Parts: sequence; structure tokens; C-alpha cells
Amino acid sequence: MTTEQVDLGPYGDFEADCPARLAVDLFGSSWLMVIVYTLRDGPMRPGDLRETIGHISQKMLTQTLRRMETMALVERRRYAEAPPRVEYSLTAAGRDLLVPIFALGAWADEHGDTVRTAMFGDT
Repeated sequence: MTTEQVDLGPYGDFEADCPARLAVDLFGSSWLMVIVYTLRDGPMRPGDLRETIGHISQKMLTQTLRRMETMALVERRRYAEAPPRVEYSLTAAGRDLLVPIFALGAWADEHGDTVRTAMFGDT
């Protein structure tokens, strides 16, 4: 596996306005990454998202979707129907987040057992 180092240019390592710090903050929100992954195949309604994800409260889902919308990672589409219908889909920036999510998943698949054993022993 190769690694590519990105030059942070005028930013210091992890200063407040550093893009790398933004990336770390994104991955620090576990629900955000789960929602991006869940939306990988196309738009979904909030209820379907919640059912597919499981173990996420309506409040947390709503808060995370609103934050993601503010960050331009998802777009919300409201249909003028009765009853009203809303769907969320990934923007280009949201779809691009799938690249590091898939990479992290591959890493976890390769090294997860080693990390679990180191943390919890052979159980």
C-alpha cells in the first residue's frame, strides 16, 4: 500500500484553519461518515436512512443531516406533495468522501483483528 503526503502549504500542522484539521473533524463525527456511506447508492428519505442505519435517534439524524447540508456534503430535496416528502443525496463533495471511507474500511478489514486483540486480548 502506498501513502501520499499532502503539502499543507501556508498552514501549520493542524492549525485552526488547516484543511487537514477539517478532515480530522469530519471523521470524528461517526454518524456523518455512516450517513455518507449509507447514501452512496443514491437519495434516501430520512425514515429510510434511520431504518437502514439503525441505532440512531431521530434527533441525531436530523442534527447530522442539517450539519452536512450546511457543509455542502448533502443536498435536501423537498417535493411538493401531500404528504410532504424529503430526500437527501450526496453532493460532489459528499461523494468524494467515499474515497477515504472505503480506504479506512479496507484498513479496518486488514488490521481490525490485530487492533482488537491488542486492546481486548483473545476473547
